[in-house]
Amino acid sequence: MSLTITSASVNFDENLHTLITASRLAQSKWAAQSVPQRLLLFRKLRALLAKNSLQLADSTACLRRRPVAESLTVEVLPLAEACRFLEREASRLLAPRRLRSWTRPLWLAGVATEIRREPLGVVLIIGPGNYPLLLPGVQVLQALAAGNAVLMKPAPGCTGPMRCLLEMLVTAGLDPALCTLLPESTEAAQAALAADIDKVLFTGSAATGETILTQLAARLLPATMELSGCDAVLVRADADLDLTVRALAFGLRLNAGETCMAPRRVFVHRSIATELEGRLAKIFPGWNDQTILTSAAAKKLRPLLEEALATGAHLVTGSIHRDGSIRAPLILAGVSPLLRVLREDVFASVLSLVTIADDNEAVARANDCPYALGASIFTRDEAAGHRLATQLNVGVVSLNDVIVPTGDARVPFGGRKRSGFGVTRGGEGLLELTVPKVVTISRSKFRPALDAPQPGDEWLFISYLRLTHGLGWKSRSQALFQLLRRLVARGKSINKK
Repeated sequence: MSLTITSASVNFDENLHTLITASRLAQSKWAAQSVPQRLLLFRKLRALLAKNSLQLADSTACLRRRPVAESLTVEVLPLAEACRFLEREASRLLAPRRLRSWTRPLWLAGVATEIRREPLGVVLIIGPGNYPLLLPGVQVLQALAAGNAVLMKPAPGCTGPMRCLLEMLVTAGLDPALCTLLPESTEAAQAALAADIDKVLFTGSAATGETILTQLAARLLPATMELSGCDAVLVRADADLDLTVRALAFGLRLNAGETCMAPRRVFVHRSIATELEGRLAKIFPGWNDQTILTSAAAKKLRPLLEEALATGAHLVTGSIHRDGSIRAPLILAGVSPLLRVLREDVFASVLSLVTIADDNEAVARANDCPYALGASIFTRDEAAGHRLATQLNVGVVSLNDVIVPTGDARVPFGGRKRSGFGVTRGGEGLLELTVPKVVTISRSKFRPALDAPQPGDEWLFISYLRLTHGLGWKSRSQALFQLLRRLVARGKSINKK
């Protein structure tokens, strides 16, 4: 079947209100189904993803001018795995959880407590342009699995992949009212942000994230922000340089460098810095591997490169031309640790090599950045690498790899600082698309808290505190004796009244 996309017209706000009203009605019925019932749809969807994988991959490859094989491996396959993750884990993650009776406080004897996860309602997803199927697609699937309805606003030019996915969802049995495809325009996004929604998931630049949060703040609407990156790579003296070079080259080439967690800053030990530079130079020897950056990327990058070159850095690969154009991949070596190119969210194939003396300096330099999405460490000493990972202030750290491990559907993904907050994907991402509700049942007839306060009650509470939180068996035994004595006295006082 074919999905209808609401057009951005003079009456768009009115149309959107009607759509959201229909979404809420459909969502109330969807949420009333059990999680296993909802998940039956996802098995059908996964089969459709496999059957139509070439069509899906082609829809994104054409947009990005990337090989179909790349789109299959970095978008379609991880999306199918995300679907299977939900089939396997969503029922367990979303199931009501009863708190264990033996861990409850004594003063709550007879109280049973259950924590439930309930859907938010209507979730607005604003997708990016660099991975127009995978990133918003996983968010759509998780929102639906959690019992929500979705408004999906694709990035400019990226409606095609999302239309394909939503048509497959409807074919698998989803009520079309549960997932509305909005126009690509900025006006549509602004109208949706002002509409009756319950949460926003945004993937994009930090600057746009700021604008969206400003609009949401007045209404106290929650959001998950997956924003820009400027990821660091720590190369220790004992690193496998063959592996390191292959991984860095992969990060530069993948999606033409337009990946939020692509390597941008390489902090390499001084004993191997020259060798690493030489090996990287051999990876991109000619024009065949180079592409001309978009005018927007070149405009942002050019002053950063000029500053770096003026302070002693030099180009290993890539070129800058008088007409303002830039050919990438660009690899800069001899970069000073204080330069702006190490602190900006440049969305292009750019790599800066910084020589460092030891692990402590590497960690300090890596953390000295306003963006904190991901990082990688290359070392033959796994224990040392793990220690470094615990010191890096980022959302995800990969040892002896870049980017690829984050494609695991089980793994939550999110950044810190200007790279955003909240997570998508994995179990944690699924739970972010719900709200907790606590339900308690009081069964005991002993309800002293409901009685009027009595003289000396403060000593009853003091005895209880000393019994349950004091140190030493002697003092706790004394507290127990005092507590029992005061309870008996309190009971007699109440009976006399």
